Amino acid sequence: MPDTPFEPRIVGFLCNWCSYAGANLAGTSRIQYEPNIRIIRVPCSGRVDPLFVARAFQEGADGVMVLGCHPGDCHYRDGNYYARRRFNLMHGFLDFLGIDERRLKIDWVSAAEGKRFAQVVSQFTDQVRDLGPATVRQPAVLGG
Repeated sequence: MPDTPFEPRIVGFLCNWCSYAGANLAGTSRIQYEPNIRIIRVPCSGRVDPLFVARAFQEGADGVMVLGCHPGDCHYRDGNYYARRRFNLMHGFLDFLGIDERRLKIDWVSAAEGKRFAQVVSQFTDQVRDLGPATVRQPAVLGG
């Protein structure tokens, strides 16, 4: 059996109003990017619960992206600010789970930035590929 190179599994939580539309623009414009991302459309980046991220890693994701509207352009006014604060704290939680914080990326992509979407996805995929497969520390079972 030949050795196959590692290809990361990436989950992307994309804001419906900006980042998802940017991904759609990249697709309709036929802009090439790494095919490793599996997109989950959410109403707003501020609605992405950190438990969703933890679950993605638990289910085998090697990297997770949360992409939303640029600060100041949120369809729901403050959602991306909530997301930014929440995921700054999330990096410490990842350390507790034994996950390298470089496996989580939060960024901003507008509906008109199809090319930027492709660049962000491709750069993050390369970064996760260099890190290798993710391993998640399983929680200890109390009481046997």
